[in-house]
Amino acid sequence: MRIVGGKFADRDLLGPSDFRVRPTAEHVRAALLDMLAADLADIRVLDLFAGTGALGLEAISRGAKSVDFVETRPSSLHALKSNIATLRLRDRTRVFKKDAVQFAAALTAPDHYGLTFADPPYESRQLDRVIASWEANKFSPVLAVEHAAKHVLPPGAQRMDFDDSAVTIYRR
Repeated sequence: MRIVGGKFADRDLLGPSDFRVRPTAEHVRAALLDMLAADLADIRVLDLFAGTGALGLEAISRGAKSVDFVETRPSSLHALKSNIATLRLRDRTRVFKKDAVQFAAALTAPDHYGLTFADPPYESRQLDRVIASWEANKFSPVLAVEHAAKHVLPPGAQRMDFDDSAVTIYRR
């Protein structure tokens, strides 16, 4: 796994040793960040269910100012912190060991984030709860989610399908 674009392009990222973690495929991440290119300049990003941090780190690589990561799994936190250290981004990142659904529910509009990523486990309903929180208070202008292609979600501004995965972008 590696950063695919921007300042840190082709830099390798450490993956977790947990078989339950499903990092976003490089081609999906590249397409999603290309779709969001106009939104990335000098913004704060929130990466819910951060895993290895690949989405947030890719956003910094492409121009975001900073990223707050939210993750609970110990193996993912280890990989995430290692990736932040490897890229020397400690001063531009914060890591929260918290439940992402509860974290999102506690956010209020307007918050400090220009973009929020959410990539929860595919077989859970956690994404539905994050989207409901976003719809209730629009805690960032853009919410970008990765999900199983068969997962029925409210319609967004954009959607792109990749085999079994899909990304949907919601805009305020």
